[in-house]
Amino acid sequence: MCFKKFSKLTKQFLALFMALIVLLSFTGCGSGKAKVKEYHVGILSGISYLAAAIDGFKEEMTKRGYIEGENIRYTILSTESDLEEYKIFSKKFVEDGVDLVFCYPTEAALALKEATEGTDIPVVFGVTNIEGTDLVKSVREPGGNITGVRYPGPDLAIKRLEFMLEIVPDAKRILLPYSSELPVCGPQLEVLPEAAERLGVELIYAGAKTPEELEAIFNEYDSQEEIGFDAIVSIAEAFAVEPVTFLTMIKFANKHNIPMGGALMQYDGYSSLFGININEYVTGQLAAGLADKILKGEDVSKIPVVTDEDFIQINYRELKKQGFDIPESVLNQADEIIR
Repeated sequence: MCFKKFSKLTKQFLALFMALIVLLSFTGCGSGKAKVKEYHVGILSGISYLAAAIDGFKEEMTKRGYIEGENIRYTILSTESDLEEYKIFSKKFVEDGVDLVFCYPTEAALALKEATEGTDIPVVFGVTNIEGTDLVKSVREPGGNITGVRYPGPDLAIKRLEFMLEIVPDAKRILLPYSSELPVCGPQLEVLPEAAERLGVELIYAGAKTPEELEAIFNEYDSQEEIGFDAIVSIAEAFAVEPVTFLTMIKFANKHNIPMGGALMQYDGYSSLFGININEYVTGQLAAGLADKILKGEDVSKIPVVTDEDFIQINYRELKKQGFDIPESVLNQADEIIR
C-alpha cells in the first residue's frame, strides 16, 4: 500500500514537472525572456565617398524593428575600390555564415555574387550599375540570390554632359577621364557618343588603369601649349571621388581655368562645380526595404530591383569664384545648392 501511494505521488510530481516545463517554454521565464533570433548582416563598403548609404540602411532597418544589440548585429568591412579586398571580404562573409549582405558599389556586388554562389546567403546591392554586368537576369525578376538598388549610370552620364553645357554652352571639346579597369565605365561610355552628336560636342577619352597613369595623362596635357579641350566631365566611376585622383584633375582644371563637374567632390580646399548623382542615404533606405522583405521570408530571386532617382548638387560658391554667371533655370534644377 505504501508502494502504491509512493508511485501515485511520483506520477503526480512528474506530471506537475512536465506541465511546468511546457509553461516555461511558452513564457520564457526559465531564461528571463523568450529567445529572440539575432540576424547577422554583413555590409561591404567599397568606397568611403558613399558611406552615407550605411547610415540610411541601418536607420531604416531600425525603423522596421531591427534593433542593434537585440535582434540584429552588423559586421562592416570597408575598402577603397580595391578589387582584391572585395573578394577577400566577400569570402569572409560566406565563412561567417551571415544572414544577408548589403554592399556597394558595382564591383563589390560582382565579387559577392561570385563568392555566395551555391550558398543561401542573399545579397542586396546599392549604387550598382546592372547594365553589362550579368548581375541580374532582369529588373522585374533578378534571379539567383541577389537584388538591390540600381544605379542609373548611363542616364546620369548623359545628364552630366548636358548639365556641363548649360554652364558652359560654348564648350566644344569635352574631356572624359575614367578608370579603364572598372566595368561600370563601359555602359556609360557607350551611350555618350550619340548624346555628344546631338549636343554638337566632341568627346576626348582619357582612360587610365592607375592613379599614376591618370597623372601622366594630365602632365602630358599640362606640357602642351594648347590644352585641346574646354571642360572636364566625370562619369560615374572611382577616379572622380577618390582624393588622389580628384586632386590630380581639379588642380589641373583650376590652373587652366577649365570647368570640371559630374560628381560633386570637395577635398583639401578644392571642389568640382556640380554633381549629378544619387542620394546614397536614400539608397541605403531603399536597400533596407528589400532586406526586410528577404529576412521576413520573401524569395530574393523574385524581389524586383529598384532604381535610384538622380540628385543634383551645385557648388554655387565655387561657380561664382570661377566667374560663372549661372542662370536661375540651372539653379532651379538643383536639389542642393552650396552657397
